[in-house]
Amino acid sequence: MERVAAIRAALHEVIVGQEETIDHLLICALTGSHALLLGVPGLAKTLLVKALASSFNWKFSRIQFTPDLMPADITGYELLQTDASGAVTGRGMVFRPGPVFANLVLADEINRAAPKTQSALLESMAELHVTVGGKTYDLEEPFVVAATQNPIEQEGTYPLPEAQLDRFMMEIHIGYPTPAQEEEIVTKTTSGPLTLPRARLAREDFLALRELVYAAPAPASVVSYAVRLAGSSRPREPRAGEDVQRYVQWGAGPRASQFLVLGAKAWALLNGRAAPTVTDVKTLALPVLRHRIIPNYHAIGDGVTSDRIVERLLETVAD
Repeated sequence: MERVAAIRAALHEVIVGQEETIDHLLICALTGSHALLLGVPGLAKTLLVKALASSFNWKFSRIQFTPDLMPADITGYELLQTDASGAVTGRGMVFRPGPVFANLVLADEINRAAPKTQSALLESMAELHVTVGGKTYDLEEPFVVAATQNPIEQEGTYPLPEAQLDRFMMEIHIGYPTPAQEEEIVTKTTSGPLTLPRARLAREDFLALRELVYAAPAPASVVSYAVRLAGSSRPREPRAGEDVQRYVQWGAGPRASQFLVLGAKAWALLNGRAAPTVTDVKTLALPVLRHRIIPNYHAIGDGVTSDRIVERLLETVAD
């Protein structure tokens, strides 16, 4: 794990502050999972994702989502075979891979594209392949999608459906820097171009490290707590508390329990421990659960957010 610690340090050389955001992104990377980043413009979301790809020596691509973006702009397309001059050389079709064929894909402002285009990315996230012209093309591992959303500008956007939100391991909220951090940011960014960190881990070494995360043992108590925590968010189950029954329309599904345990494993290894604890699950509960709990109209009327519901679950669900 020394090399992962070196990657963390390298990211901090480029990114000022955002320790929690960096740790959460590393957890998503180490588990082969996807991340949804929410923050206002100018908080270095793009720079952070590019720096992560550079640290891992991954192929990086950025897709700027707009209302006129088409599925083929993501997946790629088929066209007639041509030579270097553009002349058609045969009757066969050749596939031109799109930007989704990368190790780390930044889906910038993902909610600005129409649902049809969003669904093209969903297949890649869920199945690790794309289908074009009736043919299936596998994506190279590792494959991680980091999508961004602007939480304050909703005009002309298409909210992500719950099925697609559930594919993201974490919804990571990025806040404003402190005054001291902002001074450091201004000093760094006005003194010359920023240099991305050099590669610290080969692809084969990363895949071996990911297998180590999966192989880490999860105590029965940790699995039990993760299942009870996720299950307690479902209003139609007997274990749901009064707040959940009053304020939740839909709770977290089984994928939440899986991500809580898997994330806890990665977090434990990042901190030099061989096995996760219940505390590790609690540490990651908010980013893993917040986008999987859908508040109802009572919650909206009373100003109760999904974050508050998760915090209440952490207070009431026994270890």
